[in-house]
This record gives sequence, structure tokens and C-alpha cells, in this order.
Amino acid sequence: MEQSQAPNGLSSCYRHPGVETGVRCTRCERPICPDCMVAASVGFQCPECVRGGSGTGHAPGVERPRNIAGGAIASGDQQLVTKVLIGLNLLVFLAGMFSTGLVDELVLIGLAFDPELARVVGVADGEWYRLLTAAFLHREVWHIAFNMFGLWVLGGPLEAALGRVRYLALYVLSGLAGSALTYVIAAPNQGSLGASGAVFGLMGATLVLYRRLRYDLRPVLGLIALNVLITVVFRDVIAWEAHLGGLVAGAIVAYGMVGGPRAMRPLFQWGACALVLIATVGMTVMRTAALS
Repeated sequence: MEQSQAPNGLSSCYRHPGVETGVRCTRCERPICPDCMVAASVGFQCPECVRGGSGTGHAPGVERPRNIAGGAIASGDQQLVTKVLIGLNLLVFLAGMFSTGLVDELVLIGLAFDPELARVVGVADGEWYRLLTAAFLHREVWHIAFNMFGLWVLGGPLEAALGRVRYLALYVLSGLAGSALTYVIAAPNQGSLGASGAVFGLMGATLVLYRRLRYDLRPVLGLIALNVLITVVFRDVIAWEAHLGGLVAGAIVAYGMVGGPRAMRPLFQWGACALVLIATVGMTVMRTAALS
């Protein structure tokens, strides 16, 4: 549907022709005036998208409501994946407290001799799963508390904005990219664990989303700057490589999700995901070859 535009460049509300507005629904991207704005976790939504998202249907003749990434609005809990990820991290943390060998079996390590297992372990020895499992491991209460707080604050709005599948792809790819960069730089025998890479990916994605929606970037830039400062100050005990890898990967994936032309959006989205995955695999293969 083509929207009318006023001489000053502002669009007219699609429900109230003649009422100028500079705000668009974060789901269907149609212009909406203050009377039509419904506050959401990210931006504002129009009444039809709110009804469609809550399972009450949408107006006849109107395209099914979609989120800013072009995906159909999932019914039910809009933060379901975020809650599942937090629950999974907590479950693994509790399991690690009662199983002394679990963390050693799943932590990210490049190549090292484990005296307890009496064998060589690590990604370079074929244990590639450590790149993913390490992103769900935590040893200290403060560590998991800090990461889960970041996941809750950043993840919920992003999941609502991108949809469950795209949001999960963002989270997993950010975590993998952070692990891969850690493997490249900190390997062969320095262990690393934690969801920080994935959480930093959510920070990068939030920055991209804020820019796409033309929000004030200062809050998210301040958040990123604070976390970068913490990373630098405590670099001896924090895997800064995971933070950097996750931040860059998250920004790239998010840009592909919301930055491409509407007509080519699927190509941009999965192309960005493929780019990050290929880079992750490429770094891992090259580092493994160097250690072999």
C-alpha cells in the first residue's frame, strides 16, 4: 500500500489520513500517529499488529502483521526463546556445580593435555562442539548473574523485534563467533567459557536496531562503552576476544536482518548469517591446521 506524504517529507498516518507523523510501526512499518501508537518492548506498534500478535486476528484485507525483520508475529510469549536460553544456562551452571568434570569436558580449549583424562583435548583435537558448549558454561555466581541480566535486558526486546528464529540465529552465531576468535587468539591451552560473546552480540544488534528505528543511540553506546571499559580493565580475567567477536558478529547479523531492502530482505538476512558462519568456520579451520 502506498502511503501519502506531506510536503515537509512526513508521512500521513495510514489510519488517519492527513495526520502527519514521523513514527512507523515496528512490525509492519506503516506510519502511525500518536493516537494509534501502542507502546511495545521496542518502539511502537499499530493497533492491527497488536491484535494480530495477540492472536485475535487482523483487519480484513490487511496483510498479516509482520515484525521489523519481515517475519510473521509469533503467538504467545514474545520472550519465550530468551527465557529458554536463560533456563538452559542456569541448568548447565547447576549441573556443573554437582559434576566436577562437566565443565572440563565442555569448556573452550584449543589444545592441551588433560592429566585427569590422560589424553589430549581441545578443538584442535576434533572437539569442535566446545565452541558452542563453552557459551553455556559459567563457574562463578557473579559471572552467570551478570550475563543472564544482560541476556534478559537485551534479549527480550530483540526477540520481539526479530522473531524467535532470527533471534536464536543471532544469539547462536554471536556466541560461536566469539568462541572462534578466542580460539584463534588465546589457543592453544587457555580455557574460556561464558555467554559473554553472545550477550555482546545482542549489544551490537541493539545498536543496529536503534539506528534502523532512528532512536537515540546514546544509551546503547553508553552501555557498550561501559562494557568495553570493564573488559579492558579486567582483561587478565575476561576473554576480550569473545566480547569483540560476538559484538562484531551480532552487528553484522542484525544489519542483515533489518538493514536490507524489503524486496531482498530474506537474501540479506540469511546471507549475513552465512557470512558470519563461514567466517567462524574459516577461522576455526585455519587455527586447527596451524596447531596440527
